[in-house]
Amino acid sequence: MAIKTVGVIGAGQMGNGIAHVFALSGYDVLLTDISQEALTAARSTIEGNLARQVGREKIAQADADAAVARIRTTTEIADLGASDLVIEAATEREEVKAKIFETLVPHLKPQAILTSNTSSISITRLASRTDRPEKFMGFHFMNPVPVMSLVELIRGIATDEETYETCLEVVEKIGKTASVAEDFPAFIVNRILVPMINEAVYTLHEGVGSVTSIDKAMKLGTNQPMGPLELADFIGLDTCLAIMNVLHDGLADTKYRPCPLLTKYVEAGWLGRKSGRGFYDYSGETPVPTR
Repeated sequence: MAIKTVGVIGAGQMGNGIAHVFALSGYDVLLTDISQEALTAARSTIEGNLARQVGREKIAQADADAAVARIRTTTEIADLGASDLVIEAATEREEVKAKIFETLVPHLKPQAILTSNTSSISITRLASRTDRPEKFMGFHFMNPVPVMSLVELIRGIATDEETYETCLEVVEKIGKTASVAEDFPAFIVNRILVPMINEAVYTLHEGVGSVTSIDKAMKLGTNQPMGPLELADFIGLDTCLAIMNVLHDGLADTKYRPCPLLTKYVEAGWLGRKSGRGFYDYSGETPVPTR
């Protein structure tokens, strides 16, 4: 089926990035959130990011203006009912996502494709909470969405071929590259990445190295653009912990046990950049290690 209108659920970091990319690629986008303040902030972020792309001569001003004009916002999830494709990008909690689908499904047209930007939760299980498991799949973008070129496409056990082919075509049209993953906990990227971050936290927890030495060693020793603790702060420590718990619960292997220090930071509300403090303190001009 031809996709022309896209609904995006959640106006946070991932949601506004997804809206940005689709609008810039010519799709009409309806962005929804329970908070009008979040929608206002998302539009401001999108406009700022588009202006940055214009400034770097990545896109023309006319394209940026057209993209902004294609984005509408609403606090009413039922308004997404006319969308051809819906991408859920709400918080990484299964009960929240299930409730969203329960509310949305009665308003969707029969042929609409429903997807989730989940980074770790079972697509088959999420699909089973809807009326269209054959038209449901994982559509996992990397952060920051306008910059990162990869999209993980995850088929649930019931996802049909037409849905997969349509989503694959959409990924190509928005200028991204698809990597197809099977529906196992955390898929490909986070199955490999987040345990590495967790191991870095264990290395800190056990006193093998400081925050600075761990990040410096991984940046210079493995040529990574960010150290694992810096990256954890960027992702959000609560998200890292949630993914580790999905891996630990879903695969029942002790190698996926979340580090107690990671749990402690989340319990303290030290979630990384978004809370102003994680493995680094972001209250000043330059991030300062907290350990």
